[in-house]
Amino acid sequence: MPDPKITLAEVEQVARLARLALTDAEKEKMRRELDGILTYIDKLRAVDTEGVPPTSRAVPMVNVMREDEPTPSCPREDMLANAPDPAGDLFRVPKIIEE
Repeated sequence: MPDPKITLAEVEQVARLARLALTDAEKEKMRRELDGILTYIDKLRAVDTEGVPPTSRAVPMVNVMREDEPTPSCPREDMLANAPDPAGDLFRVPKIIEE
């Protein structure tokens, strides 16, 4: 197994900055997990990306949203049926303008 990329002292420093109280077992687990992440990043750095545009994707992107088409709204009577204090065909609301 290669030498770890992150030390327990570095894990303790990060935990202190994040104000986390970790047990010795948790520190070792975090060290292994962070070391695995850094090892994977090194693998990604080794990939030849020459000629690959920075915005390319592995899978073509398509718009998953439906087309925006107007539809009829709810009937006014149905909406006013939920109003606590309707005024004819209007919603009555409290006055909010201050002088």
